[in-house]
Amino acid sequence: MSALPRPATRRSPLSPRQWVSEALFDFWAGRVHPLWTLRRARARLVSRHAASADAMTLVLRPNRHFHGVAPGQHVNLGVELDGRRLSRSYSPTLLDDGCLAITVKTVAGGKVSQHLAQHAQVGEVFELGQAFGEMTLPAALSTRMLLLAAGSGITPMRALVRQLEAAGMPVQVDLVYWAQQREAVCFADELADIAARHPGFRLHLALTRDPAAPAARVHDYDFNPLGDLSGVHVMACGPGGFVEGARARLHGQVGALQSEAFTPPVLSDAETGTVQVELRRSGRTLELPRGTSLLQALEAEGLRPASGCRMGICNTCVCGKASGVTRHTLTGEYATEPATQVKLCVNSASTDLILEL
Repeated sequence: MSALPRPATRRSPLSPRQWVSEALFDFWAGRVHPLWTLRRARARLVSRHAASADAMTLVLRPNRHFHGVAPGQHVNLGVELDGRRLSRSYSPTLLDDGCLAITVKTVAGGKVSQHLAQHAQVGEVFELGQAFGEMTLPAALSTRMLLLAAGSGITPMRALVRQLEAAGMPVQVDLVYWAQQREAVCFADELADIAARHPGFRLHLALTRDPAAPAARVHDYDFNPLGDLSGVHVMACGPGGFVEGARARLHGQVGALQSEAFTPPVLSDAETGTVQVELRRSGRTLELPRGTSLLQALEAEGLRPASGCRMGICNTCVCGKASGVTRHTLTGEYATEPATQVKLCVNSASTDLILEL
């Protein structure tokens, strides 16, 4: 017996969607209250404080359209600069009052990081993407954990450590945190306080430019003082080279290694030369370099495709590929299938391409 057809959903005549466009509603509602929108998530800067010599922590209050974030995940933050909206990915810490804390390191030449870390004022409103990413704790914590962080990779680790503390630090946890100098260490006091409260949590600072005793980088780091690592669940986050170094250093010595890189590693056999890339929707054909991510190559030509995390996680930069071969910049694998989707930030052109841009 076939199921009866479902009655059509009727919107209330009082719903704003019935009589005004979303963009127009958001424009005028925002004049009354900056966080009022029809559906879009936004966040307002409510406070800021220095996290280290080159990093600033911003506390943001999201509106009701934000669906929440798990410790270790990322969000895209949209910033209006010089008439253009730019988006960057950050790993926030969810605070007890529902606010989000993001920590931004100033990057030389980085418009977004410099604005957020140096110029953003309390009251400024940002577009806020929904949370994404798999850098989260296992559902069942039963084995010892080793957390490895370098640079901005400490931000998701901070959120994970806070989650573990809230759960009573149920397993032994070691956090090894690489930074160049002590002045560049973020959350130093907070992490030290957690270590003082929980003997099961140990913090190890690896200062690579410490004049007294510079620490080895991850590929040469001596993990022996941490004891037997067999069966340990490792989580590593940092630049691409750091993550690759951690994988090579710990291969075959640990139970599992979960990682996330916020800059792609450079393939040792990167392709050279140029190819023709046709942008079907805009009617342009460009000569782009092989071996460079499509996102970077397009931006170098003055184009601004939608992008977010720039590390192949959030899918903001996905577009259609009608034909041609692309190469994944993280794995080196080739994709030859026509009429498929491609992530611009982690794929380069290997042959002539036709993209739906």
